[in-house]
Amino acid sequence: MQSRSGRLTVFAAGVAAMVAAASAAADGIPYRQVADMLYQVMSADREVYTKMVIQRLMVDDEVITASEHFEDDIALPLPAQMFRFGAERVADETEDFSYALLSLQPINKKNGPGTGLEKEGLEFVVDNEGENFYGEEELGEQRYFTAVYPDYAVSEACIRCHNEHKDSPRTDIKVGDVMGGVVIRFPVD
Repeated sequence: MQSRSGRLTVFAAGVAAMVAAASAAADGIPYRQVADMLYQVMSADREVYTKMVIQRLMVDDEVITASEHFEDDIALPLPAQMFRFGAERVADETEDFSYALLSLQPINKKNGPGTGLEKEGLEFVVDNEGENFYGEEELGEQRYFTAVYPDYAVSEACIRCHNEHKDSPRTDIKVGDVMGGVVIRFPVD
């Protein structure tokens, strides 16, 4: 079993890799290419946690549950929470980029689109299977490159939680459905 310090070291290494990839945009690699690379890391980590931890321990082996109140319930954090924790950690380390998991039909209303471009991007990835959305927007005095990638229901654990949650606006999600999107944003010079 990996120690807590070992897990933190692995997590910190992942954050460092994402920050390094983001700074590549400043070194002349196109924002779109950097966003695509970051998404591949985020998507892989999210799918691995969902399938190898949540699906296996909660659904298949019924060893432990996952809960939005994981600390009080002595449970595993939900995949969306793990994703948010990573995004918060990255925000503490750099202003070179940010990312979030958003949805047009979020369980938690705070996870809905916050800008017109986020909404447009989420609608695009829902309506255009397998395609990503790229655009630019101005927020405050700063211009941003923004990319939106589809977030898929990858396991029975995803659909069970979303379809059965008391606050879920959807109860018909199936494995493979787009549930929302990963939004990655870089300030443009």
